[in-house]
Amino acid sequence: MAEPPKVRVKTRLPTRPFPPNVERKPIRTERLIIRPFTEDDLDGIYALRTQPEVMYFTAVGRIDPSKDETRTSYLARYLPPNDIRTYHNVLCLASTGEIIGTGGMPKVDLIFGWPEIAYMLKREYWGQGYATEFLRAFTEHWWTLPRSEVEIEVAADSVNGSEEVPEMLSAMADEENPGSKHVLEKAGFQEFTRWIEPDTREGVIDDITLVGFVLKSPDRKD
Repeated sequence: MAEPPKVRVKTRLPTRPFPPNVERKPIRTERLIIRPFTEDDLDGIYALRTQPEVMYFTAVGRIDPSKDETRTSYLARYLPPNDIRTYHNVLCLASTGEIIGTGGMPKVDLIFGWPEIAYMLKREYWGQGYATEFLRAFTEHWWTLPRSEVEIEVAADSVNGSEEVPEMLSAMADEENPGSKHVLEKAGFQEFTRWIEPDTREGVIDDITLVGFVLKSPDRKD
């Protein structure tokens, strides 16, 4: 996407680098275990990333052609030594341990300046409240991480013009994916921008409308 207009602000963010995977405790909800990636997750992640319905809403828009690509182009991003650069997780059923998705902070290059949350779920688990359950649990955990004072550039439309602003999370959804937008709204995210850009998915030669969301920190005063 074209870079949105940015403003420089003072705020607080989780201290970087992040703790390594071995120091992160799983997040448990009624139905999910949200935990760091391991090398043993390859088969489960490959099963997720070979579902066309799931991969359609990714930037590439296609399934992974092989386990080797899943390992080198995806899984390796979230294993040591790269684990300290992101805060991404595997989503497992608490009842069986089955990997049903991924979710957290997968990106280093931040479009809006604010940390950007993203998730993927296996097709057979859509529409059952798992995404909302994940988002609520993960964001609650996110606000508890140790923090530092920072100066960063963020999307101008996400703030009210003040030089010192409370922390936010961001997210992005395809306009053609109403389910994802609804999940974000149920978790407290608010739309703040939308734009049109060329679609990067393989085989698609049209434009795409993307929607940007932010979630304000619970200690926000305004």
